[in-house]
Amino acid sequence: MEIRTLRYFLEVAREENMTRAAEILHISQPALSKQLKSLEEELGKKLFTRHSFSIKLTDEGILLKKRAEDLVLMADRIKNEFVSLDDITGGELYLGLAESYQIQYLAREISSLKKQYPSLKYSISSGDSEQVLEKLDKGLLDFVVLAELPDTTKYESLIFPYSDKWGVVMPDDVPLSKKKTIHVDDLISLPLFCSGQAWINDIPRWAKDKMDKLHLEGSFKLSYNASLFAKEHLGYLLTFDKLIDTSPGSGLVFRPLDPQLETNLYLVWKKYQTFSPIAELFLKQITENFKKADYTDV
Repeated sequence: MEIRTLRYFLEVAREENMTRAAEILHISQPALSKQLKSLEEELGKKLFTRHSFSIKLTDEGILLKKRAEDLVLMADRIKNEFVSLDDITGGELYLGLAESYQIQYLAREISSLKKQYPSLKYSISSGDSEQVLEKLDKGLLDFVVLAELPDTTKYESLIFPYSDKWGVVMPDDVPLSKKKTIHVDDLISLPLFCSGQAWINDIPRWAKDKMDKLHLEGSFKLSYNASLFAKEHLGYLLTFDKLIDTSPGSGLVFRPLDPQLETNLYLVWKKYQTFSPIAELFLKQITENFKKADYTDV
């Protein structure tokens, strides 16, 4: 099984059309069909269901698509890393990020590094802890940012300078918006939005024995999407401060939880990880600057 063949397969999977995929790949349609047929024969499984004007993935095709994306990304990464070994003016960082206003500090460090090494590139992916850690374990990412302390037997970590404060985002015309802080009793019987991860790991630390009285209306990976539902009076969003625009005129307000609930953010990498030169420089710089915690101007 060749990487080139997997690239062909992924292009057909994206386009769902053999003719368009062949044009993009600059090969003939018969040659592309032959490559995919050979791939199906090699795996012993049918990967596509062919219709009159489109092609759909089978269940086996969907599984291969996920694996092929990882393999192609890893092949590209290996190539880029070896190219960058002789060119310390650049290289590529691979990052998996959680949502937090503190990501701006990481962005500032990348900006600073890019001034020194102008050929620096970076690839950003988002997801919950399980998703980004899976990619980190596979070697597809250099670093991930988590809103929870990672397993110290498997990972090294660097804590971000500050902590994220929890609160409720809600429409500015609901009665609860008149309160300065939100207590757990205020939320009982109300429809709540929250990330699934935080509902399990963070909110119970605050709600304690009243957790079972809170109702999760819907879970969201991205707070911005949840805020759109909150704005339509569909529920109240439990999230970090400074993620959502709650300025006057936005139609939304943020009210902190009482007692205060905070979550730390961590930059995480695998133990005994071999870094590319640019990733090593990035870690050295961000470690030094995070210890100074001088981000008052950001």
